[in-house]
Amino acid sequence: MDQSKKTMRHFYCRDVLWETFEQMANDFDCSIDYLVNEAMRYYARSKNYQSPGGPAMTQNQPVTNPNNATTGPQSYPGNAGNAKPPGNGRAPATQPPPPSGPAGVRRPQPPTPGYSGPNNNGRGAMPTGGMGGQQIAAPTPPAPVPLGAGPTLFLVYNGQRYPVTKDQFIIGRGSKTSDLPIKDGNISRKHAAVIRRNGTFYIKDLGSTNGIDYKGMRIDNKRIDEGDVFHLCDYELRFTYRAD
Repeated sequence: MDQSKKTMRHFYCRDVLWETFEQMANDFDCSIDYLVNEAMRYYARSKNYQSPGGPAMTQNQPVTNPNNATTGPQSYPGNAGNAKPPGNGRAPATQPPPPSGPAGVRRPQPPTPGYSGPNNNGRGAMPTGGMGGQQIAAPTPPAPVPLGAGPTLFLVYNGQRYPVTKDQFIIGRGSKTSDLPIKDGNISRKHAAVIRRNGTFYIKDLGSTNGIDYKGMRIDNKRIDEGDVFHLCDYELRFTYRAD
């Protein structure tokens, strides 16, 4: 039997496999016909069926030196007319068979030396090897500033000063739900809040009807700086960090 004889065949192939073979043919600079024949030959051998030993080279096979440099033209089955060998002059390498086990189950890989695994945000953690074997710890986030550690903020309203001593200081119409109640129908029950976050104060609209005005513009929230003045309807709220 002529082992080099080829006959046109017709078969159904999964699209994803054909696309993979097209990519491999492009990477190895050979034909899909060559790859399909090689795959069938290796599969037959793995099942202990008699298969030809490999693609026979033509008489124009080049001489390979120790540095893998080839000289002279070379022809390959399934790649007729192309003198360039697939890849670097060697037949495409085959991947080892996957380990036995349930289909679709990925076996865990051994950890890479010096890698402590992903952190909470999905990115790689710092290497634990480091210089001279010394471990390098990841930086810890800054701790929240405790209340009272920073400057005290004072709210000046209607000639009186109110120290903001809470993380959330509510301003609104409700006397039981507000730290600074303003008895006016135009003021919402919970109109605005002064919020302390890591030592910095902000004012935020709590979904009120008439909102917060700052320098003639309606705002949703803003960091409170020294001397800032806000208006809730006709009421002026002034903020200062000065104790006097």
